[in-house]
Amino acid sequence: MSFNTFKLNSRLLLNINRAGYITPTPIQSAAIPAALAGHDIIATAQTGTGKTAVFVLPILHYLLTVPRGHPRALIITPTRELAEQIHETIRVLGAGTKIRSVTIYGGISATPQLKALHDGVEILVACPGRLLDHIEHRHVNLAGLEVLVLDEADRMLDMGFLPDVRRILKHVPKERQTLLFGATLPLEIEQLATQTLTSPQRIAIGLSRPAHTVTHAFFPVAQHLKTRLLLAMLKKTQADSVLIFTRTKHRAERLAKQIGQKRFKVTSLHSNRTQKQRQSALNGFKGGTYQVMVATDIASRGIDIDRVSHVINYDMPDTADTYIHRIGRTGRAERTGEAFTLMTPQDDAMVRRLEKIMGKRLPRETLPDFDYAARLPTRTDSRISRPIHSMQTESGGRRSRLTSRRSVRGYR
Repeated sequence: MSFNTFKLNSRLLLNINRAGYITPTPIQSAAIPAALAGHDIIATAQTGTGKTAVFVLPILHYLLTVPRGHPRALIITPTRELAEQIHETIRVLGAGTKIRSVTIYGGISATPQLKALHDGVEILVACPGRLLDHIEHRHVNLAGLEVLVLDEADRMLDMGFLPDVRRILKHVPKERQTLLFGATLPLEIEQLATQTLTSPQRIAIGLSRPAHTVTHAFFPVAQHLKTRLLLAMLKKTQADSVLIFTRTKHRAERLAKQIGQKRFKVTSLHSNRTQKQRQSALNGFKGGTYQVMVATDIASRGIDIDRVSHVINYDMPDTADTYIHRIGRTGRAERTGEAFTLMTPQDDAMVRRLEKIMGKRLPRETLPDFDYAARLPTRTDSRISRPIHSMQTESGGRRSRLTSRRSVRGYR
């Protein structure tokens, strides 16, 4: 199958070719025809499967055939980064069509958003909170809306946005096309879909498991040795594009500084950074300015970062669903990737849940020459209390994969 099969507008096909899209992904093949036919859709697919184009292409195709000048399509998404990613996809695939879109989210001045709304736009890409502000101040009128997209609906539930989404739904016409996307469908999202969509077509692609292109491994380690082990792992792998996840924003910032002290080009992504800093971090990581990005789960869903070779879970995620989304940052678009997780004894229960989902026991690995028996640092031992600073910096000679020993039985 090719994109020509969808009988899209010729201008869109030209942009598709320019963007380097060759063959539709499974979710695109299954969902784009249904969206073009005007059906409501509930689509579930793992990350990295080309989901954004599933709703952007039909929206652009439709808007080319109707009058323009006011909001006709609304895409609601949970994070600023996702909004910018979708906006960029619209810009690329809609080049030369004169279809206008604007991103609406908090944390920045509302002035550019108000100007765009005043000048007239056809597509709104919005986070729930700021959109509600504009609606309540009558800066935006959704009465002419014809297409509504709820992107990463399960993530919006996790982030507590469901009440805001329900309030927004009160301001959109009942007669519309609605497309709902998520990696999973919790009960609350199923209930929202039942209340919001009309006879939806359900499309499920690769649900509830990480991409088959990702290799997984756990690295058992004592809690106090996690940072030391991580730095050793970075030295022994080709650290050109490594995404590291932590549980908290303070740990992400601290860990990024520690990695930077080892002369890696590193940045961080978390909610304490301004929108400008977050966008700069993403752009720098995507463009290769930074080898390593340390992030909280704000980056785990939907962020389109191509060619991430390794994902490392410094902290075990709280849920299996979060693990799947973190790991989805690598192994995208049929590329191979590696996922490493630092595993402490407290993580055993989560490991068992993950292995149940994967349907197999995941390998345990150790790093050769690493001292797993090193004692807990004390205040009186200045050398050990600063283990990162005392480690020798390695500036070159990194291998493409970690050299490791498998089948570990204990935590040493």
